[in-house]
Amino acid sequence: MGTHQLLRFPKQSTQERPFLVIWEVTQACDLACIHCRASAMPEAHPLALNHAQGRALIEQVQEFGAPYPLLVFTGGDPFKRPDLCDLVAYARSLGLTPAISPSATPLLTRDRLQALRDAGARVASLSLDGSSAEVHDRFRGVSGTFEKTLAGCELVHELGMKLQINTTVSRHNLNDLIQLAALVHAQRVMTWSVFFLVATGRAQSEQALDPDELEAVLHWLAEVSQCIPLKTTEGHQYKRVLFMRQALRDQGLKPELFFQLHPLHRELQQAWRSLGFEPRAAARRAPMHINSADGFVFVSHLGDVFPSGFLPLRAGNVKQQRLPEIYRDSPLFNQLRDSGQLKGRCGRCEFREVCGGSRSRAYALLGDPLAEDPSCSYQPGSFRLPDLQVSAS
Repeated sequence: MGTHQLLRFPKQSTQERPFLVIWEVTQACDLACIHCRASAMPEAHPLALNHAQGRALIEQVQEFGAPYPLLVFTGGDPFKRPDLCDLVAYARSLGLTPAISPSATPLLTRDRLQALRDAGARVASLSLDGSSAEVHDRFRGVSGTFEKTLAGCELVHELGMKLQINTTVSRHNLNDLIQLAALVHAQRVMTWSVFFLVATGRAQSEQALDPDELEAVLHWLAEVSQCIPLKTTEGHQYKRVLFMRQALRDQGLKPELFFQLHPLHRELQQAWRSLGFEPRAAARRAPMHINSADGFVFVSHLGDVFPSGFLPLRAGNVKQQRLPEIYRDSPLFNQLRDSGQLKGRCGRCEFREVCGGSRSRAYALLGDPLAEDPSCSYQPGSFRLPDLQVSAS
């Protein structure tokens, strides 16, 4: 079983350039999501990067060289920024591939979305956190966002853009996952990005799943991925789960008979199979091998640079230092890229080079970004098969 069968790798070394740059163009947003990383407010911060500084940041992203990182314009709600189209067009003119992540508010209109498509945005991501208005709108804090999100999905398709749906899994929708997955399947997505809550911003740790529940959901997602192209965010153990399940299949063993999982897995598995969705070869998409500071970088509305939007440890600011220098030379970034510095179970784990754990969750719950991921239930060395190869080199 080869690593490259189960993971996708950036074309260039993640020591030198990120695969993905997320730019929080504003913290302004008209929603009040209970999990909001940004603790968004209705109006933009007066010291947010202005238009000239925004263009300079885009130029710094281009400085990483081809193949250029993907550049995602997010927020808050990026539609709250009046120069968004100009910034997207400038990024496209420099050869970058811009994507947008708007909020489902009255600002999400066909005209605005079409203007962004014409400016060069090819991908739009929308958040869907429940299969009904009751579940989704309660999580987002504003009634009507569920219907607005579904209407936005249709607009994205009508305009010929690719659609990514982002879902935060927490206690609010644990009992809704089957219906939610079915709804995502119906949206004809390029990717379903399943995010596991990190206690930062407005999010609270009691909203998160416990380690055994999270493991159960990850094993279920491995099966769902045969029907829906998906990836996980702050759920890096998913890559380990894929390795273990493939190792069992390679030896003619059924994964569901091998693991002692939380009863939640059986419930999800049976309910999902009862829906009768057929596996599709086109849906099988190996996850990208990136992590905080390792192929990924987040730039805040103020220009501060972080390893992740969920890991609030500042490495520099693009107003004082260029982004490529921060990414390549920051002691914090280089520390996070070195799996040999991981501690606890993550440091001892044979899967550390392909997983690495959530550095954001380690910091949020234990105060140390190099600590073991407290959301992981795996005990290093407990999965033993003679042909298992887990090196990412």
